[in-house]
Amino acid sequence: MNLHRTMAVAWKEMREILRDRLFLIMAFVVPSMILLVLGYGLSLDVENIPFSAVDYDRSALSRDYLHRYIDSRYFDFQGEARDTRELDRLLADSRIRFAIVIPEHFERDLKAGRPVTVQSLIDGVFPYRAQVSKGYVAAINAHFSAERVRDYLILKAGLSPSEAARLVQPIRLETRYLYNQALRSRWSLSAGLIMLVLMVSPPFLTALGVVRERENGSIYNIYASTVTRGEFLLGKLLPYVLISAINILIVWWLAVFLFGAPFKGSLAFFFIASLVYVICTAGIGLLVSLIVRTQAAAALLTMVITFIPAMLYSGLLVPIESMGPETQFEAHLFPALYHLRIVWGSFLKGLGWSVLWGDVLALALYAVVLWTIGYLSFHKRPRQ
Repeated sequence: MNLHRTMAVAWKEMREILRDRLFLIMAFVVPSMILLVLGYGLSLDVENIPFSAVDYDRSALSRDYLHRYIDSRYFDFQGEARDTRELDRLLADSRIRFAIVIPEHFERDLKAGRPVTVQSLIDGVFPYRAQVSKGYVAAINAHFSAERVRDYLILKAGLSPSEAARLVQPIRLETRYLYNQALRSRWSLSAGLIMLVLMVSPPFLTALGVVRERENGSIYNIYASTVTRGEFLLGKLLPYVLISAINILIVWWLAVFLFGAPFKGSLAFFFIASLVYVICTAGIGLLVSLIVRTQAAAALLTMVITFIPAMLYSGLLVPIESMGPETQFEAHLFPALYHLRIVWGSFLKGLGWSVLWGDVLALALYAVVLWTIGYLSFHKRPRQ
């Protein structure tokens, strides 16, 4: 391989990129736009759930129970309804997502030590949101019930408040959240979206760069030259790796300083590991460029085979452990899974080479396989 010829191809490609201002803008603006749009648009936090209620008892205790939900940051009270028929209309129109029906004699039965059934209605159109809402309702209801049992023991058994509390709750659960103590999904998502940006952008640029040569006919100059296919492919790769290296730093800066995601690891390790990932994903773009003949087809195919698997099979939105055995096996065939581990490990856990070396090795092997296939599939003479 002649380094001079390789650098000549790389310089030619860089001049083409600089000359095409639309392509240059796409190279740097699109990655940042993907992160900004999805970073602000995606959220796994379930808060401010609009809800209404029907209080048939209208007692001091029923109002106290209702205010447990009104005062919670997880619910947004939309006012009381007249009856359950009005609740049905509000739920059907999606004006509320949750409703409570407090029965008559709520206070009287509780003070008499009799159980009371409170009805909760949850909109199940979004199953994840419904399950989380159910957890909030169960927690608030359990806390209110424990207080009522404690008050009953104090009144009837003459126990002190501390003794009654120990009887009501003999086991205290103390929960500590690690790595993301505030449980902010924006931290995880903004960092995880770096994986998505670097999965989409490098193959998109690489595929368009090679197909553009074929579309405008300039690739015939390569066919007629003494440049080998290895020199041509490496020369085409270098400018896009350089652009993607700059984009790595840009999206890292956006995640840390714009979205506030904490970065606890080594920037050098993160950059090197992401660079390996970029070389890997650029290989996907090379394979796409060998299949299609037009830039439009290259752009469409690249988006299909990179964006969708990265969203569904990386663990960004759905934990890999929650998938079936076949789906888990399929997820491990995509490089996005390994880079997401590197991103979250670097950002939230402060991990480095000692723990994440296996994921970096997997990306390196993936890159070798992709570029080997691309090298063997590329020919300097067009097939008839």
